[in-house]
Amino acid sequence: MTGTPLNVDRLPNPGAGFVWKVADTLVLVPEADTVTAVFTTRVGGASDGPFATWNMSYAVGDVQETVASNRDLANDAIGRAGAASWGRTRQVHGTDVVPWAAEGDLRPADGLWTDDPGHVLGAFGADCLPVLLKGPERIATAHAGWRGLIAGVVEAGARAASATDAWIGPGIRPCCYEVGEDVAAPFRERFGAAAVPGCQADLWFAAEAAAGAAGVERVHCARLCTSCHADLFFSHRRDGGVTGRQAGLAWLDS
Repeated sequence: MTGTPLNVDRLPNPGAGFVWKVADTLVLVPEADTVTAVFTTRVGGASDGPFATWNMSYAVGDVQETVASNRDLANDAIGRAGAASWGRTRQVHGTDVVPWAAEGDLRPADGLWTDDPGHVLGAFGADCLPVLLKGPERIATAHAGWRGLIAGVVEAGARAASATDAWIGPGIRPCCYEVGEDVAAPFRERFGAAAVPGCQADLWFAAEAAAGAAGVERVHCARLCTSCHADLFFSHRRDGGVTGRQAGLAWLDS
């Protein structure tokens, strides 16, 4: 794993609505009634090389059996040991939020929803934001990069869950996310000048604005930068595109 050895006594402070949980792994836990959820880190798994140590994705070139072992650890972290699937999707930076399904081909979608306590939902990222949305009877997860944010993936997730609450997980911070005018212009047009301070895009600002515009009453943002914290998180930009993925996982309590 890159970076210096982790000192759990000096973990960065997350935003309001989140707490760290340290066991065999390190996860960031949203404080959410009726939902058990975690945002994973890179700390605690079995992967090697650029995927060290807790990679959640089968699609980045990691050893498949190792990823399966890493996912078992993640299921343990949310009390769902033996969960067979987190829903089958292929993230494409779009806006489709689909019902959980374990069978069939990978569906091109960037969000999942469920009203069944037996279903675990997952969203993956290594700079893009994993977002958890909770309504009275449903939950949804969304994968939100700049393209998805502009297109409306957070609003789609909020509608799917009739969300009243949202938790926005770790992602790349404006300090590390310089963009060209091809990204800045549509981002600025969609979310206003505050979303592009200087030539840096602020995904968190955009996600918070999108959730609020969709009627979400309480929005919590972790405000932890995946690029700044090499000992805690994978970062696609920092690591030159060859890296692992974190996950945002959630399931409804029975």
